[in-house]
Amino acid sequence: MLSLLLGAWAHVQAKEPNVDAKGYVFSHQTVVDLAKELANSPMKPVDKAPQALNDMDYSTYRQINFQQNQAVWGNTPTRFSVQMFAPGFLFKDLVSIDVVESGRAFPLSVSSDSFNTPTPEISELIAQVGKYAGLRLHYPMNTPEVNDEFVVFQGASYFRAVSKGQSYGLSARGLAVDVAQPKGEEFPMFTKFWIERPSSSQDAIVVHALLDSKSVTGAYRFGIYPGKPTRMDVKTTLFPRVDVKHVGIAPLTSMFMHNGTMDKSDVPDYRPAVHDSEGLQILTGKDEMLWRPLNNPNNLEISAFSDASPKGFGLIQRHRMFEDYQDLEANYHTRPSAWIKPLNDWGEGHVELVEIPSAAETNDNIVAYWQPKEGLKKGETYEFQYLMTWSNDTPVSLDFPRTVRSAQGHKLFTTTPEVVIDFNKLPDVNIKELNVHASISNGEILDAWIDKNPHNKGVRVYVTFDPQDADLSELRVQLKKDDVAVAPTWLYRWIKE
Repeated sequence: MLSLLLGAWAHVQAKEPNVDAKGYVFSHQTVVDLAKELANSPMKPVDKAPQALNDMDYSTYRQINFQQNQAVWGNTPTRFSVQMFAPGFLFKDLVSIDVVESGRAFPLSVSSDSFNTPTPEISELIAQVGKYAGLRLHYPMNTPEVNDEFVVFQGASYFRAVSKGQSYGLSARGLAVDVAQPKGEEFPMFTKFWIERPSSSQDAIVVHALLDSKSVTGAYRFGIYPGKPTRMDVKTTLFPRVDVKHVGIAPLTSMFMHNGTMDKSDVPDYRPAVHDSEGLQILTGKDEMLWRPLNNPNNLEISAFSDASPKGFGLIQRHRMFEDYQDLEANYHTRPSAWIKPLNDWGEGHVELVEIPSAAETNDNIVAYWQPKEGLKKGETYEFQYLMTWSNDTPVSLDFPRTVRSAQGHKLFTTTPEVVIDFNKLPDVNIKELNVHASISNGEILDAWIDKNPHNKGVRVYVTFDPQDADLSELRVQLKKDDVAVAPTWLYRWIKE
């Protein structure tokens, strides 16, 4: 069967025109023009890998590895190198990858020697397919002797990155459409990439991507700076094919199971916490810093945080000690946070947080993104620019107090619900000068008070409340001095168990 498919695929590929060996003139405008032209007609189905590759199981697919001696720029003075992913298994969609040198683009070819594979037949079939499933970038980030993989683009418009000393965790996407909507989510796809060759002295690399989807097309430019932390300067130009009401700009996707304080595990677990991210942080257009602990709910929960001209948001992994997780394999303490800083005015809208019930840490169940108030309109052009930082914590207001721990339970010797919030970096504050401003959407705040917390050089805030007959209540807690906030505003959705 495999040999028959090989012959059939070779026949199809033979009809493709030959590519000019001199390449073609390329700039980012090339991608913009392509995206704009695509938006004038319905989306065409993307090329798929042949069934013989898609039918591979995980154990077979994981044996397919790109030959390191085939790495793009692997044996040149350029400090970056590029390796590709083979199509097959879950990665059925085929993408084209071109390299750009001296302003001209050249398609990357695929040969039977490009990958180490379990059988010669698989190698030959991959070569005849002639396309890839994604790419990964390498750079000597941790030690000068080793070119570390630090960015991956693979699957739909997903990508992820790490900084020095980190391991992969949450992912990002080019665009999100109809997340958690009844009609089902649409997954835009990066169908083609262009990678600019850096000079030998450059510590940055540029990747361009063409996005295609039923509802929208787009041109993306990623200026990528590896290090501590890794940063991405992202520019996207979008061309809607139709009016898109539910669209997510700069979407982040993560996993949260439990943290033992706000959300306890439903089954016995020797690990105190299991998550790639523990909180959503937002810096509003009015410079208010918000902190919202994540939750693994029993039902789908969607929260919207309205704003205008936002200054930043991100999913944060704040606890960085092994003892916080006790996981020798997953190393959750080394997983990155991701912070989005808009570089142009994003207007009115809201940060949307989607929390999906999950019983397995292998499932991503947290999504956060910016949703423009009016969505996207057919025939209009939209440009969003942002700086994305893959840091250990929020890379803004580093000297400002932070929410370092949140916990919920009952007030001692009662059945009254209580939340406890720890803020750090308030070593010399006089707690008599501080006031707790607490509110609840359904129910009543019963009491709120403050204690010094010498263990984190900060303070601990206690809030007890009565939700009365409500199944759900939104809590908001602010710590102020002379009516000025001295710590992030703490938000939480309390849900009746």
